[in-house]
Amino acid sequence: MSSSHLIKIFIALAIGIALGLIYGWVIDPIEYVDVTPNILRQDYQVDYVLMTAEGFQHDFDSETAARKLAILGSESPAIITANALEYAIANNFTETEIQYLQTLLTAMQTYSP
Repeated sequence: MSSSHLIKIFIALAIGIALGLIYGWVIDPIEYVDVTPNILRQDYQVDYVLMTAEGFQHDFDSETAARKLAILGSESPAIITANALEYAIANNFTETEIQYLQTLLTAMQTYSP
């Protein structure tokens, strides 16, 4: 192959990549709408569990809390809360937040549907 062919191939590849990136990032990017929390990163899932625990502090409704936690996966609400509590302790959450998670964990361990 001559150098002019290689240059043409390189230019075509560069243009194709550039057009693909422009299309994917600017013209038609993926937008996630109405997705469940189970696809979130672990830190966001822990925030979701913490929000559930904060709500539980106001109404002490174990059934509602268990339903909210059930959308995070197939594990039991107690396991989901325990994992969130471990993450919170390891990442220096406030004492109040840890207490909320512990209260929710106790409720989820004694909850039976």
